[in-house]
Amino acid sequence: MIHKDIYEKLSKHMSYLGMGFPETKDLITILKEMFTPREAAVVLAIPTGVVPLQPQRIDDIAAQSDLPRGELVDVLENLSQKGLVFSAMTEENEKGYALHQAGFGFPQAFFWKGEDTPTARKMAGLIRQYYNKKVSKVTYGTDTKPYRYVPVKKAINADMQAVYPYHAMESVIQAAEVFAVCHCACRKTREHLTGSGCGHPNEVCIKFNDMARYVIDKGFGKEITREETLAIIKKSEEAGLVHFVDNAEGEVQHNCNCCGCACWNVGSIKRRYLPRDALMATYFLRETDEDKCISCGACIEICPVDAMTLKDDVAVVDQQWCIGCGVCATVCPTEALELKIRPDKKEAQLAQSFRELHEKILAERDNRTLPAHFRNN
Repeated sequence: MIHKDIYEKLSKHMSYLGMGFPETKDLITILKEMFTPREAAVVLAIPTGVVPLQPQRIDDIAAQSDLPRGELVDVLENLSQKGLVFSAMTEENEKGYALHQAGFGFPQAFFWKGEDTPTARKMAGLIRQYYNKKVSKVTYGTDTKPYRYVPVKKAINADMQAVYPYHAMESVIQAAEVFAVCHCACRKTREHLTGSGCGHPNEVCIKFNDMARYVIDKGFGKEITREETLAIIKKSEEAGLVHFVDNAEGEVQHNCNCCGCACWNVGSIKRRYLPRDALMATYFLRETDEDKCISCGACIEICPVDAMTLKDDVAVVDQQWCIGCGVCATVCPTEALELKIRPDKKEAQLAQSFRELHEKILAERDNRTLPAHFRNN
Protein backbone atom coordinates (compact mmCIF):
# COMPACT_ATOMS: atom_id res chain seq x y z
CA MET A 1 0.00 0.00 0.00
CA ILE A 2 2.89 2.38 0.81
CA HIS A 3 4.40 1.77 -2.62
CA LYS A 4 1.04 2.28 -4.29
CA ASP A 5 0.54 5.57 -2.48
CA ILE A 6 3.98 6.88 -3.43
CA TYR A 7 3.28 6.43 -7.15
CA GLU A 8 -0.17 8.00 -6.89
CA LYS A 9 1.40 10.97 -5.12
CA LEU A 10 4.12 11.17 -7.76
CA SER A 11 1.53 11.07 -10.55
CA LYS A 12 -0.24 14.07 -9.02
CA HIS A 13 3.09 15.81 -8.44
CA MET A 14 4.05 15.46 -12.10
CA SER A 15 0.71 16.90 -13.16
CA TYR A 16 1.61 20.20 -11.46
CA LEU A 17 4.42 20.94 -13.90
CA GLY A 18 3.84 23.69 -16.44
CA MET A 19 4.53 21.14 -19.17
CA GLY A 20 3.07 18.43 -17.00
CA PHE A 21 1.52 15.01 -17.26
CA PRO A 22 -2.22 14.50 -16.68
CA GLU A 23 -2.92 11.89 -14.02
CA THR A 24 -4.03 8.51 -15.36
CA LYS A 25 -3.48 4.88 -14.46
CA ASP A 26 -1.20 4.62 -17.49
CA LEU A 27 1.03 7.36 -16.06
CA ILE A 28 1.30 5.47 -12.78
CA THR A 29 2.37 2.37 -14.71
CA ILE A 30 5.09 4.39 -16.46
CA LEU A 31 6.32 5.90 -13.19
CA LYS A 32 6.61 2.42 -11.66
CA GLU A 33 8.84 1.42 -14.56
CA MET A 34 10.96 4.56 -14.22
CA PHE A 35 11.47 4.85 -10.47
CA THR A 36 11.94 2.56 -7.49
CA PRO A 37 9.84 3.57 -4.44
CA ARG A 38 12.95 5.16 -2.89
CA GLU A 39 13.66 7.12 -6.08
CA ALA A 40 10.01 8.14 -6.35
CA ALA A 41 10.19 9.62 -2.84
CA VAL A 42 13.21 11.69 -3.92
CA VAL A 43 11.51 12.88 -7.11
CA LEU A 44 8.56 14.02 -4.99
CA ALA A 45 10.92 16.49 -3.31
CA ILE A 46 11.85 18.26 -6.57
CA PRO A 47 9.83 21.49 -7.10
CA THR A 48 7.29 21.62 -9.92
CA GLY A 49 6.35 25.29 -10.19
CA VAL A 50 9.33 26.18 -12.36
CA VAL A 51 10.01 26.52 -16.06
CA PRO A 52 11.60 23.57 -17.89
CA LEU A 53 15.38 23.20 -17.66
CA GLN A 54 15.60 25.29 -14.47
CA PRO A 55 17.73 23.25 -12.05
CA GLN A 56 16.89 23.49 -8.35
CA ARG A 57 19.42 23.76 -5.56
CA ILE A 58 20.15 20.71 -3.46
CA ASP A 59 19.19 22.69 -0.35
CA ASP A 60 15.71 23.36 -1.73
CA ILE A 61 15.22 19.70 -2.63
CA ALA A 62 16.66 18.50 0.67
CA ALA A 63 14.18 20.68 2.58
CA GLN A 64 11.38 18.45 1.27
CA SER A 65 13.18 15.12 1.72
CA ASP A 66 13.77 12.88 4.75
CA LEU A 67 16.99 11.44 3.31
CA PRO A 68 20.42 12.54 4.55
CA ARG A 69 21.91 15.06 2.14
CA GLY A 70 24.67 12.74 0.89
CA GLU A 71 22.23 9.94 0.17
CA LEU A 72 19.85 12.35 -1.53
CA VAL A 73 22.59 13.61 -3.84
CA ASP A 74 23.58 10.04 -4.73
CA VAL A 75 20.01 9.19 -5.75
CA LEU A 76 19.60 12.40 -7.76
CA GLU A 77 22.87 11.92 -9.60
CA ASN A 78 22.04 8.32 -10.42
CA LEU A 79 18.66 9.41 -11.81
CA SER A 80 20.38 12.11 -13.82
CA GLN A 81 22.86 9.64 -15.32
CA LYS A 82 19.96 7.41 -16.36
CA GLY A 83 18.20 10.34 -18.01
CA LEU A 84 15.29 10.35 -15.58
CA VAL A 85 15.85 13.87 -14.22
CA PHE A 86 17.46 16.96 -15.71
CA SER A 87 20.70 18.29 -14.25
CA ALA A 88 22.73 21.44 -14.83
CA MET A 89 24.46 24.25 -12.96
CA THR A 90 22.21 26.60 -11.01
CA GLU A 91 22.44 30.38 -11.05
CA GLU A 92 24.54 30.01 -7.88
CA ASN A 93 26.98 27.88 -9.92
CA GLU A 94 26.29 24.64 -8.10
CA LYS A 95 24.96 21.33 -9.40
CA GLY A 96 21.16 21.30 -9.46
CA TYR A 97 18.37 19.03 -10.60
CA ALA A 98 14.91 19.41 -12.13
CA LEU A 99 12.07 17.21 -13.24
CA HIS A 100 11.81 16.39 -16.91
CA GLN A 101 8.80 18.13 -18.44
CA ALA A 102 6.73 17.11 -21.43
CA GLY A 103 8.85 17.66 -24.52
CA PHE A 104 11.93 18.43 -22.45
CA GLY A 105 13.29 15.01 -21.57
CA PHE A 106 10.13 12.99 -21.10
CA PRO A 107 9.48 10.78 -22.92
CA GLN A 108 12.28 11.64 -25.35
CA ALA A 109 15.24 10.59 -23.19
CA PHE A 110 14.40 6.91 -23.69
CA PHE A 111 14.93 7.26 -27.44
CA TRP A 112 17.47 10.03 -28.08
CA LYS A 113 20.40 7.59 -28.39
CA GLY A 114 18.59 5.61 -31.06
CA GLU A 115 19.30 2.32 -29.29
CA ASP A 116 17.11 -0.75 -29.64
CA THR A 117 16.91 -2.10 -26.08
CA PRO A 118 14.25 -3.97 -24.10
CA THR A 119 13.70 -0.86 -22.00
CA ALA A 120 13.24 1.37 -25.05
CA ARG A 121 10.78 -1.09 -26.61
CA LYS A 122 8.79 -1.43 -23.39
CA MET A 123 8.65 2.33 -22.81
CA ALA A 124 7.56 2.90 -26.41
CA GLY A 125 4.47 0.79 -25.80
CA LEU A 126 3.64 2.36 -22.45
CA ILE A 127 4.10 5.90 -23.72
CA ARG A 128 2.02 5.29 -26.85
CA GLN A 129 -0.77 4.00 -24.62
CA TYR A 130 -0.53 7.01 -22.29
CA TYR A 131 -0.49 9.82 -24.84
CA ASN A 132 -4.04 9.52 -26.14
CA LYS A 133 -6.08 12.46 -27.48
CA LYS A 134 -7.31 13.54 -24.07
CA VAL A 135 -3.85 13.55 -22.48
CA SER A 136 -2.31 15.44 -25.42
CA LYS A 137 -5.06 18.04 -25.35
CA VAL A 138 -4.54 18.70 -21.64
CA THR A 139 -0.75 18.76 -21.91
CA TYR A 140 -0.68 21.28 -24.76
CA GLY A 141 -4.03 22.93 -24.10
CA THR A 142 -2.88 26.26 -22.69
CA ASP A 143 -3.68 29.40 -24.68
CA THR A 144 0.04 30.04 -25.05
CA LYS A 145 1.39 27.19 -27.09
CA PRO A 146 4.87 25.91 -26.18
CA TYR A 147 5.92 25.26 -29.78
CA ARG A 148 5.56 26.87 -33.21
CA TYR A 149 6.03 25.70 -36.78
CA VAL A 150 8.80 27.38 -38.75
CA PRO A 151 8.43 27.52 -42.55
CA VAL A 152 11.14 26.14 -44.81
CA LYS A 153 13.38 28.86 -46.17
CA LYS A 154 12.18 28.55 -49.76
CA ALA A 155 8.58 29.30 -48.74
CA ILE A 156 9.31 32.72 -47.22
CA ASN A 157 10.23 35.62 -49.48
CA ALA A 158 12.92 38.14 -48.53
CA ASP A 159 10.45 40.84 -47.49
CA MET A 160 8.65 38.43 -45.17
CA GLN A 161 11.93 37.29 -43.64
CA ALA A 162 12.85 40.90 -42.94
CA VAL A 163 9.57 41.50 -41.07
CA TYR A 164 9.59 38.15 -39.23
CA PRO A 165 13.25 37.15 -38.88
CA TYR A 166 12.55 34.83 -35.95
CA HIS A 167 10.35 32.69 -38.23
CA ALA A 168 13.41 31.29 -40.01
CA MET A 169 15.55 28.37 -38.91
CA GLU A 170 18.71 30.16 -39.99
CA SER A 171 17.97 32.95 -37.49
CA VAL A 172 17.33 30.44 -34.71
CA ILE A 173 20.62 28.69 -35.46
CA GLN A 174 22.66 31.89 -35.70
CA ALA A 175 21.40 32.96 -32.27
CA ALA A 176 22.41 29.70 -30.58
CA GLU A 177 25.78 28.96 -28.97
CA VAL A 178 25.87 25.17 -28.48
CA PHE A 179 24.44 22.50 -30.80
CA ALA A 180 23.69 18.80 -30.46
CA VAL A 181 21.80 16.23 -32.49
CA CYS A 182 19.79 13.23 -31.27
CA HIS A 183 17.53 10.63 -32.82
CA CYS A 184 13.88 11.53 -33.36
CA ALA A 185 11.96 10.07 -30.41
CA CYS A 186 8.75 9.75 -32.44
CA ARG A 187 10.31 7.81 -35.30
CA LYS A 188 12.27 5.60 -32.91
CA THR A 189 9.04 4.88 -31.02
CA ARG A 190 7.42 3.84 -34.29
CA GLU A 191 10.35 1.54 -35.07
CA HIS A 192 10.12 -0.11 -31.65
CA LEU A 193 6.38 -0.67 -32.02
CA THR A 194 6.18 -1.73 -35.67
CA GLY A 195 9.64 -3.09 -36.39
CA SER A 196 10.18 -0.71 -39.29
CA GLY A 197 10.86 2.95 -39.95
CA CYS A 198 8.91 5.35 -42.12
CA GLY A 199 11.74 6.16 -44.51
CA HIS A 200 12.52 9.61 -43.15
CA PRO A 201 15.90 10.46 -41.63
CA ASN A 202 16.14 9.75 -37.92
CA GLU A 203 19.12 11.62 -36.51
CA VAL A 204 17.66 15.10 -37.04
CA CYS A 205 16.45 16.15 -33.58
CA ILE A 206 18.47 19.29 -32.76
CA LYS A 207 19.15 20.73 -29.31
CA PHE A 208 20.48 24.18 -28.51
CA ASN A 209 22.23 25.76 -25.53
CA ASP A 210 21.02 24.29 -22.18
CA MET A 211 19.35 21.30 -23.82
CA ALA A 212 22.41 20.71 -25.99
CA ARG A 213 24.76 20.84 -23.00
CA TYR A 214 22.58 18.33 -21.16
CA VAL A 215 22.35 15.71 -23.93
CA ILE A 216 26.04 16.05 -24.70
CA ASP A 217 26.99 15.67 -21.03
CA LYS A 218 24.81 12.56 -20.60
CA GLY A 219 25.76 11.00 -23.93
CA PHE A 220 22.20 11.14 -25.30
CA GLY A 221 23.31 13.11 -28.34
CA LYS A 222 26.49 14.32 -30.00
CA GLU A 223 27.85 17.82 -30.25
CA ILE A 224 27.81 19.35 -33.72
CA THR A 225 28.88 22.64 -35.25
CA ARG A 226 26.66 25.46 -36.49
CA GLU A 227 27.50 24.45 -40.06
CA GLU A 228 26.52 20.83 -39.39
CA THR A 229 23.26 22.04 -37.86
CA LEU A 230 22.45 24.04 -40.99
CA ALA A 231 23.22 20.94 -43.09
CA ILE A 232 20.75 18.88 -41.03
CA ILE A 233 18.09 21.54 -41.61
CA LYS A 234 18.73 21.37 -45.34
CA LYS A 235 18.57 17.57 -45.31
CA SER A 236 15.32 17.68 -43.35
CA GLU A 237 13.73 20.09 -45.82
CA GLU A 238 14.79 17.91 -48.75
CA ALA A 239 13.10 14.96 -47.00
CA GLY A 240 9.84 16.90 -46.60
CA LEU A 241 10.11 17.24 -42.82
CA VAL A 242 8.44 20.00 -40.81
CA HIS A 243 10.42 22.31 -38.54
CA PHE A 244 9.16 23.28 -35.13
CA VAL A 245 10.83 25.12 -32.28
CA ASP A 246 9.98 26.72 -28.94
CA ASN A 247 7.36 29.44 -29.34
CA ALA A 248 9.70 32.26 -28.37
CA GLU A 249 11.91 34.75 -30.18
CA GLY A 250 15.00 33.99 -28.13
CA GLU A 251 16.64 31.25 -26.07
CA VAL A 252 15.20 28.52 -28.29
CA GLN A 253 16.19 25.16 -26.79
CA HIS A 254 15.26 22.65 -29.44
CA ASN A 255 14.15 21.99 -32.98
CA CYS A 256 12.25 18.90 -34.10
CA ASN A 257 11.97 17.94 -37.75
CA CYS A 258 8.71 16.06 -38.03
CA CYS A 259 6.81 13.81 -40.41
CA GLY A 260 3.13 12.98 -40.67
CA CYS A 261 3.97 9.28 -40.40
CA ALA A 262 5.18 9.07 -36.81
CA CYS A 263 5.40 12.42 -35.07
CA TRP A 264 3.09 13.27 -32.18
CA ASN A 265 2.02 16.69 -33.48
CA VAL A 266 2.09 16.51 -37.28
CA GLY A 267 0.77 12.94 -37.25
CA SER A 268 -2.10 13.83 -34.92
CA ILE A 269 -3.12 16.70 -37.19
CA LYS A 270 -2.76 14.59 -40.34
CA ARG A 271 -5.07 11.93 -38.92
CA ARG A 272 -7.46 14.63 -37.60
CA TYR A 273 -7.16 13.34 -34.04
CA LEU A 274 -6.92 16.89 -32.70
CA PRO A 275 -7.45 20.33 -34.25
CA ARG A 276 -4.29 22.01 -35.46
CA ASP A 277 -4.53 24.91 -33.04
CA ALA A 278 -5.00 22.61 -30.04
CA LEU A 279 -1.39 21.49 -30.30
CA MET A 280 0.87 24.05 -31.92
CA ALA A 281 1.20 27.70 -32.83
CA THR A 282 0.73 28.18 -36.58
CA TYR A 283 1.61 31.66 -37.85
CA PHE A 284 1.46 31.17 -41.63
CA LEU A 285 -0.96 29.71 -44.17
CA ARG A 286 -0.46 28.75 -47.79
CA GLU A 287 -2.18 30.48 -50.69
CA THR A 288 -2.10 29.17 -54.28
CA ASP A 289 -1.37 31.36 -57.30
CA GLU A 290 -3.95 29.86 -59.66
CA ASP A 291 -2.28 31.36 -62.75
CA LYS A 292 0.97 29.55 -62.01
CA CYS A 293 -0.47 26.24 -60.79
CA ILE A 294 -0.11 23.45 -63.38
CA SER A 295 -2.08 20.89 -61.32
CA CYS A 296 0.90 18.52 -61.12
CA GLY A 297 -0.15 17.29 -57.65
CA ALA A 298 3.36 17.42 -56.18
CA CYS A 299 2.23 19.57 -53.24
CA ILE A 300 -0.71 17.27 -52.57
CA GLU A 301 1.57 14.26 -52.37
CA ILE A 302 4.11 15.84 -50.04
CA CYS A 303 1.77 17.75 -47.71
CA PRO A 304 2.52 16.31 -44.24
CA VAL A 305 -1.01 16.95 -42.93
CA ASP A 306 -3.06 16.13 -46.06
CA ALA A 307 -4.35 19.70 -46.31
CA MET A 308 -4.12 19.90 -50.12
CA THR A 309 -6.58 18.73 -52.79
CA LEU A 310 -6.95 19.25 -56.53
CA LYS A 311 -10.10 21.05 -57.64
CA ASP A 312 -10.78 22.29 -61.18
CA ASP A 313 -7.10 21.76 -62.02
CA VAL A 314 -5.89 23.96 -59.17
CA ALA A 315 -4.24 22.93 -55.91
CA VAL A 316 -6.58 24.02 -53.12
CA VAL A 317 -5.52 24.32 -49.47
CA ASP A 318 -7.76 23.62 -46.49
CA GLN A 319 -6.76 26.53 -44.29
CA GLN A 320 -8.34 24.94 -41.22
CA TRP A 321 -5.66 22.25 -41.34
CA CYS A 322 -2.70 23.89 -43.11
CA ILE A 323 0.20 24.30 -40.67
CA GLY A 324 2.13 26.83 -42.73
CA CYS A 325 5.25 24.67 -42.85
CA GLY A 326 6.03 25.51 -46.48
CA VAL A 327 7.12 21.96 -47.29
CA CYS A 328 5.07 22.20 -50.49
CA ALA A 329 7.41 24.95 -51.73
CA THR A 330 10.26 22.44 -51.94
CA VAL A 331 8.52 20.49 -54.74
CA CYS A 332 6.43 23.06 -56.61
CA PRO A 333 7.98 23.38 -60.11
CA THR A 334 6.37 26.76 -60.88
CA GLU A 335 6.50 28.51 -57.49
CA ALA A 336 2.72 28.65 -57.53
CA LEU A 337 2.32 29.22 -53.82
CA GLU A 338 2.94 31.80 -51.17
CA LEU A 339 2.91 31.72 -47.40
CA LYS A 340 1.14 34.61 -45.73
CA ILE A 341 0.84 35.51 -42.09
CA ARG A 342 -2.47 34.33 -40.63
CA PRO A 343 -4.91 37.25 -40.34
CA ASP A 344 -5.47 36.50 -36.65
CA LYS A 345 -1.70 36.34 -36.01
CA LYS A 346 -0.61 39.65 -37.54
CA GLU A 347 -0.45 41.35 -34.16
CA ALA A 348 0.68 38.28 -32.24
CA GLN A 349 3.66 38.91 -29.98
CA LEU A 350 5.97 36.00 -29.31
CA ALA A 351 7.50 35.65 -25.87
CA GLN A 352 10.89 37.32 -25.84
CA SER A 353 12.61 34.35 -24.22
CA PHE A 354 12.19 30.70 -23.33
CA ARG A 355 11.76 31.64 -19.66
CA GLU A 356 9.06 34.22 -20.44
CA LEU A 357 7.24 31.68 -22.62
CA HIS A 358 7.05 29.10 -19.88
CA GLU A 359 6.24 31.60 -17.17
CA LYS A 360 3.17 32.45 -19.26
CA ILE A 361 2.28 28.79 -19.58
CA LEU A 362 2.71 28.28 -15.83
CA ALA A 363 0.44 31.24 -15.16
CA GLU A 364 -2.21 29.76 -17.45
CA ARG A 365 -2.14 26.54 -15.47
CA ASP A 366 -4.01 26.95 -12.24
CA ASN A 367 -1.10 27.62 -9.91
CA ARG A 368 -3.53 27.72 -7.01
CA THR A 369 -3.65 23.93 -7.15
CA LEU A 370 0.10 23.64 -6.45
CA PRO A 371 1.22 22.65 -2.97
CA ALA A 372 2.33 25.80 -1.14
CA HIS A 373 6.03 24.91 -1.12
CA PHE A 374 6.07 24.33 -4.88
CA ARG A 375 4.45 27.59 -6.01
CA ASN A 376 6.50 30.23 -7.76
CA ASN A 377 7.65 33.07 -5.52
